[in-house]
Amino acid sequence: MDENDPVTPAGWRLSPAAFSWRFSRSSGPGGQHVNTTDSKAELICELAVAGLPEAVAARVIAKLGEQVRVVASTERSQRRNRAEALTRLANMIDAAAVVPRTRRATRPGKGAVERRITAKKHTSERKADRRWRADE
Repeated sequence: MDENDPVTPAGWRLSPAAFSWRFSRSSGPGGQHVNTTDSKAELICELAVAGLPEAVAARVIAKLGEQVRVVASTERSQRRNRAEALTRLANMIDAAAVVPRTRRATRPGKGAVERRITAKKHTSERKADRRWRADE
């Protein structure tokens, strides 16, 4: 891989061989300019070829699928839309590569148990005071 390869914010280097680009006319800002230029950028990335480590690639493919398609048409120039598409792809890959934390089962603390029981007793007493009694 080259030092010019795109890098995600987490530091994963992506291989440009995994990218295929398509450009088309865009809607949005630019006036008549967008009617004549192909400024919308569509990036399709083959994740299996992206050059990610195996464990990371497996996690990302499980979440995003084999191919990821990113479309950027917010800017007036094709160059800026290409950069925007690469940024979005990098953020998507980083978000999918995060290892979820395993949940550890915990028990409520002693104070929490006491507060819960006290609240239950208080509610029970309040409802008991509302009941009709024959001796009253």
